[in-house]
Formats: sequence, structure tokens, C-alpha cells
Amino acid sequence: MASAEARKVAVITGASSGIGAETAVTLAKAGYNLSITGRDEAALEAVKQECVAACKDHKIEVVITVGDITKEEVAKKIVDNTIAKFDRLDALVNAAGILVGGGAAKLPISDYDKQFDVNVRSMIIITQACIPHLIKTQGSIVNVSSIAGICSFAGATYYCMSKAAVDMFTKCLALELAPKQVRVNAVNPGVIRTNVHKRAGMNEEEYKQFLEHSKTTHALGRVGEADEVAKAIAFLAGADSSFTTGVLLPIDGGRGIMAPR
Repeated sequence: MASAEARKVAVITGASSGIGAETAVTLAKAGYNLSITGRDEAALEAVKQECVAACKDHKIEVVITVGDITKEEVAKKIVDNTIAKFDRLDALVNAAGILVGGGAAKLPISDYDKQFDVNVRSMIIITQACIPHLIKTQGSIVNVSSIAGICSFAGATYYCMSKAAVDMFTKCLALELAPKQVRVNAVNPGVIRTNVHKRAGMNEEEYKQFLEHSKTTHALGRVGEADEVAKAIAFLAGADSSFTTGVLLPIDGGRGIMAPR
């Protein structure tokens, strides 16, 4: 385990719930100091306490920045708070995201704007703010995409489009930053048990039915858990993947290789 002086630092967006929250706990256990951000201050505080409690053998520190990641001033504040507290940045995990369901034939263009503002534009804003600090540490970026960025699904057009944009952003940025020894990768989860679908409008019964149906759309016969994605993110963020960049890693239980027959 790294000493407190040498401890690596990670910024995690969307850290108040789901994959972002689980990633915070996973990286805390791995010895990272954390800068976590989201819009729900109470939820972020709960994640902070969980991270601290999970580190019984070593003491880590967590700084919280509350705000809307789509705002440029919030992205600047996140980075400023991180550097002021830790004076370094080694990893950026872009986990903030939303799901806007529906097909493009009927969805208003305002839904497209909302989807892309959160899933794509905000990712670019925070990444640009972090890059100078990541270059100094030869750090890494991990973007949370989706199997929907690789596979097409009816009824989720804008979401699929946004994640395809995340995937291409990942690969292009990996090429741009490779000469600086900054690695950029993405994870592409299948259906993961989080609150994203409920936030998109599913009620309890609809979500229950969706999870049951998802057993048939994933080769492993089940949905995934947030910690299974978080472990992959930790791998891509850290030194164990030191020769890996520009990768889109499906954590999807085989959903991406399924086809009707």
C-alpha cells in the first residue's frame, strides 16, 4: 500500500450513486485519495463515509464538490478543489451519466440536448480541465460508456448515440495523449443494477420486469452489479494496465455477443 505522501489521487464524477459510488469505494480500498462529485450532497457524504470505513488498514482522504457537472465553472471548481487538497491528480473516472429513453422518431430535440449535455459535453469539459494535471503524473482516464455505444437498441436512440460519442472520444483522446503517456480507456457495461433506469422513468414493477427480461439478453443469464464494473475501472485506472490505451472494455455478461436465432 502506498504511503500517505505517495498516495495516488482520483477524481470521480457521478460518485453519489451507482457505478460512480462503487468505484469510489473500490479505489479507496486500493489506496487512492479521492475527489468525488455529484449533485446530491447528502449522498456524496454517505459515499465518503463508506470509503473511509472501508479503509481499516490505511487512512485515505476524500474531498467533496457538489454541483452540476454540465457547468464549466463546476468542472473548474472540482479540479481546483482537488489540486488545492492533494496537489496532484493521477486518475479521472468519468462516471456521470443519465438515460433518456425513447426513439428518435418522437423524442423532442430538447431530450437530445439533455442527453448529450450530461453524457458527452460534461465529460469533455471535466476531462479538458484535468488533462494538464494528468500529464504531470502520466495518469489515466476511464470513461464509463455502455454496451449501447457498441450495439444499437430500439427505444434508446439518443442514449446509444451519446455512448457511441463517448467511445469515439475515448479512442481519439487516447491517440492524442499517448505521446504524453496518459492512457485513456472506457468500460462498456451491460445492464447493471443501479438506479439509472428508475431515474429514467421506470416504476418499481416495470424495473422488476426489466431485470427479469434482462436475464435472457445477457449470455451469463443475469444482470451485473456495480462492483463488477468498478473493479474493471480500477484495473484500467491503475498500473496493472500500463500498456493499455484506447480500449473499450465490455463488462456486459456477454450481451454484446448475443444475437437472435
